[in-house]
Amino acid sequence: MSKVVVLREYCKSCGLCVDICPKKVLAIGDTTNQKGYYAVVVKDESKCIGCAMCGAMCPDVALEVSRKKRS
Repeated sequence: MSKVVVLREYCKSCGLCVDICPKKVLAIGDTTNQKGYYAVVVKDESKCIGCAMCGAMCPDVALEVSRKKRS
């Protein structure tokens, strides 16, 4: 299983990560960060495949994606 961490204070709510995610794991949240942007939230982490396309697309480096190794 993979994990996505949103660094809320870096997020500017551009939505690029939401649009690029093939499994629709992310969504624009309903609370603002300190800069007044509606930061992205992880909507359903269980669907994440760890492709890291969201992190690669983010212009503000506001996402961290990690993959857990299978044993």
